[in-house]
Amino acid sequence: MCQVGNVGYYYYVLGNSMASLREVFASNLKKKRQKCGFSQANLAEKVNVSTHHIAMIEITRNFPTSDLMERIANALNIEVYELFIDDTNSIYKELDRLRKEIRSDIKQVLIEYFEKVKK
Repeated sequence: MCQVGNVGYYYYVLGNSMASLREVFASNLKKKRQKCGFSQANLAEKVNVSTHHIAMIEITRNFPTSDLMERIANALNIEVYELFIDDTNSIYKELDRLRKEIRSDIKQVLIEYFEKVKK
């Protein structure tokens, strides 16, 4: 934990990047909210807070309570931990690329197998 005055900030250090917990949460909240097609007002209504409060979370001025995190995750139909994953890190991109490559390889093997079985 880094101390700045009386305010403590937690940081994720992944690869060569360093992002505060608030920054990661805020970025993921905004991305996932937009992916669901919700405006800040829509999300605020679903989780019973003001639009201003959602806006302040998205610009890292506020940080939600654990109860609000759960309500937000439920409204976005995700797990709470997904709001804390720093997907800007290249390791996540590499894992996703590998997953897609493996899926493609498995598909090709199955296609070849079923073509042989048909004969």
